[in-house]
Amino acid sequence: MAVITWTLAALVESVPRVRESVVDFVRDRGVSESRVQDVRLAVSEAVTNAVVHAFRERAEPGTVVVSVVVDDGEWIEVRVIDDGGGMAPRDDSPGPGLGLMLIRRLADHVEHRVPAGGCGTELLMRFTFAGS
Repeated sequence: MAVITWTLAALVESVPRVRESVVDFVRDRGVSESRVQDVRLAVSEAVTNAVVHAFRERAEPGTVVVSVVVDDGEWIEVRVIDDGGGMAPRDDSPGPGLGLMLIRRLADHVEHRVPAGGCGTELLMRFTFAGS
């Protein structure tokens, strides 16, 4: 089992860096290319959602933590955790609101909850190696 975690500022420029780091990590563990691309898109959507939505009521960006666990030959688990304002509907959303729906189609299992610290959002995505 391989585990890695990144902690980043919730800035737009953080999204491609962490996305490609996750891709490199899962690819290096023998995940099929089609599954790597599912993980890539889901991570991009999840981190972008945290950057765009979680800190809209703050003057300074918050923190996003991305952790990945690869259980060789079985599954990939990705957690995206922010310390923002939590999930809530928005009438002023800058996007079409399809990110979570897309993530649910790409991953085999998705959960979202309040993280252990009591604020923000934790999004857990699990992908089987044999998916897609």
